[in-house]
Amino acid sequence: MQTLLFESRVYDPTVIARFYSRRPWKVLWRSLQIFWWVGAFALGLQSDRWFNREERNLEKRAIQLRQLLTRLGPTFIKVGQALSTRPDLIRKDFLEELTKLQDQLPPFPTTLAMAILEAELGYSADEIFKQISSEPVAAASLGQVYQGQLHSGEAVAIKVQRPNLIPVLTCDLFIMRFAAKLLGPFLPLNLGHDLSMIVDEFGSKLFEEIDYLNEGRNAELFAANFQDDPTVKVPRIFWRYCSGKILTLEWINGFKLTDIASIQAASLDTDKLIEAGVTSGLQQLLEHGFFHADPHPGNLFAMADGRMAYIDFGMMDQLSQETKETLVDAVVHLLNQDYEHLAADFVKLGFLTPETDIRPIIPALEMVLGDALGAKVRDFNFKTITDRFSELMYEYPFRVPAKFALIIRSLVTQEGVALSLNPDFKIVDIAYPYVARRLLRGETPSLRRRLLEILFKDGKFQWQRLENLLRIARNDEQFDILPTASLGIQFLMSEDGRYIRNRLILAITEDDRLHTEEVQKLWNLVKDDVTPSKVLGVAWDVLLQTSVERAAGLIPPVAAFADSFQSAQSS
Repeated sequence: MQTLLFESRVYDPTVIARFYSRRPWKVLWRSLQIFWWVGAFALGLQSDRWFNREERNLEKRAIQLRQLLTRLGPTFIKVGQALSTRPDLIRKDFLEELTKLQDQLPPFPTTLAMAILEAELGYSADEIFKQISSEPVAAASLGQVYQGQLHSGEAVAIKVQRPNLIPVLTCDLFIMRFAAKLLGPFLPLNLGHDLSMIVDEFGSKLFEEIDYLNEGRNAELFAANFQDDPTVKVPRIFWRYCSGKILTLEWINGFKLTDIASIQAASLDTDKLIEAGVTSGLQQLLEHGFFHADPHPGNLFAMADGRMAYIDFGMMDQLSQETKETLVDAVVHLLNQDYEHLAADFVKLGFLTPETDIRPIIPALEMVLGDALGAKVRDFNFKTITDRFSELMYEYPFRVPAKFALIIRSLVTQEGVALSLNPDFKIVDIAYPYVARRLLRGETPSLRRRLLEILFKDGKFQWQRLENLLRIARNDEQFDILPTASLGIQFLMSEDGRYIRNRLILAITEDDRLHTEEVQKLWNLVKDDVTPSKVLGVAWDVLLQTSVERAAGLIPPVAAFADSFQSAQSS
């Protein structure tokens, strides 16, 4: 039983509970350790309140918390790492100290690491590597990394897992799960809801992380998704020198994204790095459905050639096609301020149960999220949305599914990294052009339907929605509207665009009048970008990609548009 438990690489709470229920002394001893150290820390916080010295001891307590989690071991370090990316739960002073848990941890002895390597691969380090660093170059919660060189000449990183991980992790997870069931009913609404399920999801992810073969497979799948992207780098895996506890991969020469001085010294364009990071993050969620769930600064590097390098693929997750499309729906409904359908999206995504009455939730969503994309569109960020959304958690039966906790963590973390590079960064500057291109290209019928949903409602063209989208685009001084417009024109001139094309012509003349006032508003928004030279360039690109016959067939619609714009300019 013990051998099966400790060799298993799959988290099974039933097997773990059966094992430790027969060994209560192990659980009792570990529980006493946890209670003693956590209790001492909690008593210190309480004494600060009693004697009015909270502010004075704040830095000291933050350091103590980091040291406490480090002392408690890998499971609690991972908990601390998760909290380090949750500014909505942890105050800023503690947050900065918890961030050090990401890559500033004490290593275990190199002699032990080399013994593990030899036991796993069947050869000594000297037989495999031409050279290897005498000390680890980085130490994390589950393993540590050495720099080396293969006899064939490739520079590599060698990741060695910490010893005796599974016994430690399983005991801690058993205690956490027991505490979740015990304390859940006494916690505030939603916080205690399905708390044991949150522990199980945490345990599943931990077990995935300690399987280094699984991490290697994740890296190769991630690399395949971005194989045609010149802005993203994924290290190559050397499978011959890998096992469940050893991972040998290509060494990445680069700078951590928080090392702003080195990035500037290398004359790297921080805005391009941000664009690469945000765009790749959106692609992971909305295109590939396979996303990096732990993109903290220690796992993201800026390379000298301007590429963004991802490392550490232990914590990944997968989204179904239906979930990806529902996410796009939610974005569209937020853009359109359609809170009834947004509430329905939350049901589909699992934030609300199917039997939930969403009618009282709709006005609450409008109140909390109403100005997220209104006049203050430039203030939009994921942190703002999560902060506002958290206001609803205690009043309505919302719960955050474990998968989306990872997505939120990923988005907030990447946004935080971007803000560290450029304090004026606004995610809408990159996200809007990306989503617009995705909708206009319409790779799938479902995406084309979503474009219709943005522009039409009850069969009528929504001029205000198009104006809102253009205003969002105009907020980005670097955003050139014509390339995106050219995609739209190409789509309109295609066979797939026939329906929208016809609807647009009808929209201009619906209600038995020319909508010159609406066209004038749109023209005022874009006229500064529509210079003759730019228009000619776009027109040439469109003609190159459209047959002469189809273009000729579109002369009447184009003429109708031209007449409307001419009327708008003269009015």
